[in-house]
Amino acid sequence: MSRGIGRAAYRPVGILLGMGAGVLAGALFRQVWKVTAGDGEAPDATDEERGWVEILAAAALQGAIFAVVRAAVDRGGAIGVRRLTGSWPQ
Repeated sequence: MSRGIGRAAYRPVGILLGMGAGVLAGALFRQVWKVTAGDGEAPDATDEERGWVEILAAAALQGAIFAVVRAAVDRGGAIGVRRLTGSWPQ
């Protein structure tokens, strides 16, 4: 199968997987934040009551979780497309 077909097959899959990864990462971050900070809500960058350290720690944790979930979902999607089409999406 040509590379163009593999790309075309992966594009809609990648979009759907990306949206799902965002939802999953957000839910995972909220749960991790509850456990680590003991607070129900992560701080917003404009929250006047929260300090720099707490805000930046929350942002770093959220970014790390999102990146790991997104990479895992993208990799799994690419493997699935290769199994279906015979070629690795580029």
